[in-house]
Amino acid sequence: MNRYEVRGALLAAGLSPDSFEIEDVHEHVPVPPDFWFLRRSPDGRWEIGLYERGVHDVRQAYDSEQAAAAGLYTALTGRPAPC
Repeated sequence: MNRYEVRGALLAAGLSPDSFEIEDVHEHVPVPPDFWFLRRSPDGRWEIGLYERGVHDVRQAYDSEQAAAAGLYTALTGRPAPC
């Protein structure tokens, strides 16, 4: 699953669109006070974490977009990512 597919999977799982942000796919304007994120890091890896009060708290970094998307899905749903 990539970052485009994980957006649909998270919404299908019943998550609020305000509960997550995915770089170049699902971004907020204006920015809410807290949400989970998936983004590319400056070194080219992929990160997931929690944004709270203006601070990105990276919880995990991955070598691939697919692994990061699966990690975000699991973090938000508590279930393994669908194939």
